[in-house]
Formats: sequence, structure tokens, C-alpha cells
Amino acid sequence: MKKKLTLLFLLISICVVAQIKGRITDKNGKPLAYVSVSIEKTYIGTSTNENGEYELNVKKSGNYTVVAQVLGYKSKRQSEDFYTFPHTLNFVLEDEDHQIEEVVVNNTENPAIAIIKKAIASRKKNVTKTDKFEADFYSRGIFRVKDLPKKIMGIEIGDLDGNVDSTGNGIIYQSETVSKIKFEAPNNLKEEIIASKIAGDDNGFSFNTAMNTNYNFYDNTVDFNVPMISPIASNAFNYYKYKLEDTFYDSYGNFINKIKVTPKRDREPVFEGYIYIVEDAWSIYAVDFDIKGYRAQQEILETMKLVQNYNFNPETKIWAKNLQSFDFKAGFFGIKFNGKFTHVFSNYVFKDRFEKKTFTSEIVTFADKANKKEASYWEQNRPVPLTQEEVTNYIKKDSVFKVRNSQVYLDSIDLKSNKFKLTKLITGYTYKNSFKKWNFNYQGLLNLTSFNFNTVQGYHLGTGFSYSKYNEEKQKSTRIEANLEYGFSDERVRPTASFYHKFNNTNDAYIRILGGNAVSQFNRNEPISGIVNSVSSLFFKNNFMKLYEKEFAEISGGREVINGVFMNGKLAFENRKPLYNTTDFSIIKSNDLYTSNNPLMPSNEALPAFSKHHIMKLNLGARFVFGQKYISRPDGKLNINEGKFPVLNIAYEKGFAASGKQYNFDYVEARMAYTQPLGNKGELRGNIKGGKFFNADQISFVDFKHFNGNQTHVNLNGNYSSSFNLLPYYTHSTNDQFIETHVVYNDNGYFMNKLPLFNKLGLNLLGGFHQINLPDSKPYQEFTVGLDRIGFGKYRLLRVDYVRSYQGGFVGDGIMIGLRF
Repeated sequence: MKKKLTLLFLLISICVVAQIKGRITDKNGKPLAYVSVSIEKTYIGTSTNENGEYELNVKKSGNYTVVAQVLGYKSKRQSEDFYTFPHTLNFVLEDEDHQIEEVVVNNTENPAIAIIKKAIASRKKNVTKTDKFEADFYSRGIFRVKDLPKKIMGIEIGDLDGNVDSTGNGIIYQSETVSKIKFEAPNNLKEEIIASKIAGDDNGFSFNTAMNTNYNFYDNTVDFNVPMISPIASNAFNYYKYKLEDTFYDSYGNFINKIKVTPKRDREPVFEGYIYIVEDAWSIYAVDFDIKGYRAQQEILETMKLVQNYNFNPETKIWAKNLQSFDFKAGFFGIKFNGKFTHVFSNYVFKDRFEKKTFTSEIVTFADKANKKEASYWEQNRPVPLTQEEVTNYIKKDSVFKVRNSQVYLDSIDLKSNKFKLTKLITGYTYKNSFKKWNFNYQGLLNLTSFNFNTVQGYHLGTGFSYSKYNEEKQKSTRIEANLEYGFSDERVRPTASFYHKFNNTNDAYIRILGGNAVSQFNRNEPISGIVNSVSSLFFKNNFMKLYEKEFAEISGGREVINGVFMNGKLAFENRKPLYNTTDFSIIKSNDLYTSNNPLMPSNEALPAFSKHHIMKLNLGARFVFGQKYISRPDGKLNINEGKFPVLNIAYEKGFAASGKQYNFDYVEARMAYTQPLGNKGELRGNIKGGKFFNADQISFVDFKHFNGNQTHVNLNGNYSSSFNLLPYYTHSTNDQFIETHVVYNDNGYFMNKLPLFNKLGLNLLGGFHQINLPDSKPYQEFTVGLDRIGFGKYRLLRVDYVRSYQGGFVGDGIMIGLRF
């Protein structure tokens, strides 16, 4: 009986892991990479690696016909009996015969045009055949760096946890996944990741999924940062030129047209390379495209090569994508990157329909112990064999990971970095326990990040202490801080302290406790930054930042209550005091005077904006992300907002228990933000906010609704869809009701790429409309037009807008300079 059971298990294991292996070369013995290998009349397939090696899994022994095909070579079929495994089957592929001379070319008609027209007309028919399916999916990615410097901008880079050698070269990321997917066009996905592996992290979970692999050239546009025009889009002839370069027959006797695709205008979001179209079916046989980084508005990306191969089943007459690969090269600041991602689709089962509730908000899940698969599992289930470089990297990274995450190693590193020197009293000091994942930090007496100037404090400098701890197993973290800030002009020390705890990565529940004495802007959104205000004050004598003092204590918390619904609350006590200018210092002497610290009366130094008082405040808020999808990872929930629906925020604020009843109030607010893609014509963003105060006739100016104005003509925040460009910071503040509207448009190069000369600059055309509606005044409006991505080569950091403002008539105009990072 025992022998029978052993034999039974042996037979089962053979059926499960039965493999056909081999190597594919050309007639000169050169290995051929990314050859599509499949079992005839099925969708069981794989691909060769860079060394021409492949592994093909079958479920049982028998006679199979194996088909090998790759662009530029004749397809080849070999039939054999497969009864012992692993079974070796090698291929030698011959160069494709050129039959273009057989095509009759009319001098007045380009034959490629007719083929592309038929492919466009057949798009709906062809995509419908494969718009619902189940399949096995395999993904592998590798990312390399070259010439990485020891330091960048003075910051030590190190060896990136052993990933980079002494020359600055190395593989910094390598991972792979095996999963089962269900897909329904246009973007419904259900994926279960069966196995996940990351080089150098035996506890990690790869981010490789099928979620972002649906690059469908039957659609009008294919999204690569910007929507790029498919060569068989309905408007493709506006963007491409076509040439029939070759024709050939595949192993099934299908007649294939190889068509060269060339952009009409270089700067458009277009592809370049070859598309292969099947005669009569007019479906895609393969694509082989180069994607230039500047065409996708990703100048750091030098080039990306995208290859897709489609597998044909002569019984179903369906062409289905079985292989997709990306090779890319990128670089900036002299650092070079390159990498490759490979996706294999196999074992298709096409569906007429899916059961209800097959597709939910949860799009990706992980099987139990998906990241703990033994090496034997990967050897049996990995459809594309590893190269020697990848094998070596796994061994190296895994051994380095074990060493560098051991307590002995981490303690030895900490012993060196934790050494204390007297100079660190000035520059700052960190003591850490890397193994237990906690650290203590002292910012130092010379914390230049806190060094700024305003007319209330003069120059002010801060320092502080913090303690942080992270629990990797339970995915929770804690941070405790204490800070001191000293103003050299008002000669005041102001201390603050805080406690923050995050409970998990599933619903992001948190609690925060704050307290102390602080200088705050009247607008809690802080529309002017410390560095911008410092420059504006010291060099131009414009002290736009207006401040008050608060002694406060508050407790807040929040969490995601159900998918897409986030709730938060805060209870605070504030004792508020008005502040006055204490200095008129400036670097560049000017006869101009600073305005007072009273935003309501800038020429009156004696009268404050409010009287000293205290108040309790309760804030309740909710955010609704409609249509939010998510990935359920063992280490937490990863939310994905696809942007198809608006995001709604609602808030309620109550001021109560104030030192005077006139300071108590109620306030409600709602905001809706939405981004509408316009295909290849750009993107439109809308942000509408409305609010109303109740019982608030005499409340403190601190509690007014303040709008995000700008008087500096500089925007470093990038908040163009929630702020104004020329609006004074506090002229429209209100304790009544309001509606605030922002609409901005970015053409993503659609118009600029069509203008002579301008189309060589790679600029984006911008437009905007901004408005405030208040009960007792005419609407304030701003109209903007501008250019984005101004710069050279890979460095396009500048944005310029021309703005005109109106309120019952023309108010003013100006230029807004912005930086994009």
C-alpha cells in the first residue's frame, strides 16, 4: 500500500510539473530572446529569456506540437511524443523570407494605407473576441543602475543595501510574480497572486501585478504618462505615415503584413516602429515599437522598446496576446538606468460573460504564504527561465539580506553611526537601534531648515527632539516630538510637543495629540511659505505673512471606515493672542515701510485684527472617494483612485465654550474635485468648494474662511487647482457663505505640438478660470493662460502663467512663475 501511494504521488507530481525545455537559436547558433513558444491549438505558452532558453509547462504526457515564433524569423512547428519529463526540445529558426516583391504596388496608392484602414475598421470586431477572459499571468522585472555617485548634492548614497558595487553599478530591483487573472474590458480586473518573490527581501511582496499591463492598441490611445495615439486609432492618419516593408506566412498559413510606422510630427505622443497585421482577419499579430521619452513627456526616459506577440488558435480563430516586454533606458545627473519587464499570458479561457460580483473594488489579493515559495516551486512554475545574471543576483541579494538584517550586523552599524561628538550639539545627532526599529533624533542648534524671517519674530530658528518606532510585523508606527522655536527680534521661546500613532496599514487608523505655544498664519492652509516670505520681506520689503499666537492643545484621529470613505475628527482648545511687528529690518534698504501685522488694516500698527480670547473647537470631516479600488496585500491595503468619479469632502466645524459668546459659531463646508481626461486632447481639472457660517456675525478673524491668495508672483506649491494667482491673501475673507471655483486645463502638448517652431520645444499649453462668489460683492475672477514644461533636455522645471483679474471690471494683471518637480 505504501509503495502504491508513493507511486501515485510521483505520478501526480510529474503531471503537475511536466516541463518541455529547450534553447532557440538562429542558424548561426546565436540565442534568440523573447521567442514566443506555445502548444499548438492551445493558449499554453511562454517565452525565451535573453539566452534563448525556455520552459513550457504541460499538465500531462502525450503528443504535442510546439510552435516557436519571433519577429524577423520563420515560425517553426515541431511535433513529438512527450512521455518523460523534463523533455528537451531545441529550435533553430531561419530568417524570414522577404515576399514584398509579390505585392503589386500602384504608384498612386500606398498598400499599407488600405491595410491600416481595414485594421481600423475591424478593431471592434477583434477586441470583442478577447474582452472577457481568465488566464495565468507571469511578470518579471529587473532594474539596473550605472555610474551611481557616492554622493548626490552632498548626501551620502552608500551601496543601496548592497545592491551597488564600488563602481556604482548594480541591480537595484528584481522581482517576479505568478498569478491568476480574470479580466473584462475595459478595465475590470480580478487577480490572485499565487507567488511573489523579491531579490534581497524574503518578507517582501512584489508590486508586479497585471493591473498596469493592459496596453491595448485596439483602443484609440494607450496610456504612457500621457495618452499616446495608437497606430490603428480612428484618427491615426493624422499622426502617422505607413509603409509596407514585408509580408510573410506564419506556421498556420496566415498571411502577415509588416508595416513600418513613422510619426508625422516628432513631438506628438506617438509610437515608432512596426505593427504586424494579419490579412483577412485584420487583427494584430505583433507590435515592435520604440517610445521616446520626450514624446511621453518623460524626458528622464531616453527610450523604451515595447514588444507584444499574439498567439493564434486555429480552432477558435482568436489572436490573443501571450507575450509583452519592455526594455527601457533612462538617466539624469549623469546616472544611468536600464531595465526590463516581461509579462507572459497563458492558458486563456475566453468567456461570454462573468457571474455577478466577480469584479469588485478589491482587484488584487495574495494567496497565503505567497512570498514563502520554495526554490523548487519557482523552478517548476516559472515560465521564463532566469538568466545567469538573474540567478546570481537572487543568490547574492538573498545572502546580503540575511546578513544585513541580522542583529549582529545591524548592531555593528549602529555602534559606528551612534558615536557622539561635541560638534553634533550644533549639527544634530541620531541614536538608533536598527534591529528593533527605533531611533532618537536631535535636530541640532543649527537647524537651517527652520531658519526663516518674518516681521513678528525677526529671524527665527528652531530645534527639537523626536523618537520614532516602527513595528514591521503589525505595520504600526509611533512618533513623539518636542520642538523649540526662538525669535531673535521678539526674544520669545515657543515650545510645542506632539504624539502620533498609526495603528495599521489596512484602514490607516491614527491618533495625534498636539500642544504648546506656536506662531500661526491666519489662513490655516499657510498659503505663503517661510522661505518665500523671507525673500519677499528681506529683499522687497513685502511682509505678506500675517501671524497670531496660540497656546493650544488638541487631539485628533481618523480612519477609513469602509472602502473609499475616510472619517476624521479633532477637538482643540486654543488661547489666541494678537501679535505685532517687532522689526523693520531688510537686507536691501528701502524707503518702503512694512505693513502692519493686521491683515484688515495694513497701515495701522496699533490696532490688532482681533482681541485676546480662548475657544474650544470641534472638527468633523469625511472624504468620499467614489469608485475607489484597492489591492489587499498581506502588509496592508493599497488604495487606488482611478479618477473616474469625483472626490467629495464634507466638513463641520463648531466653535464653543469661548471666552465670549460672540466667538462661538457653526460652519459647514463641502468640496468636490474631479479630473476629466480628454483623450489625446489634454486634461481638465475642476475643484468646487462651498461653505456657510451660522451664528458667526462677531467671530474672531482667525476663524473666518480665508482663500489661498498669492501676491508674490511665485508658486512653489503646485496647487494651481485650489489657489488664486493675484488675489491678496485676506481681502476676501468671510464669515458668511461662499462658493469657490477652480477649473484648469492642460493640453498635454495637443495644440503646441502642431504649431511650427513651438512643436520643437515640447511645451504644454495651460488655461484656467478661478472665481469667488460672496453674498455682498461682485464675483472675483481670474483668467489664466500659460506654458508648462519650460526648460532644456531632461530638465523642464519652469511654468509661466499670464493672469488677468476682474471684479465688476478689470482689476489687474501679472505674470506667475512656478516651479515643477
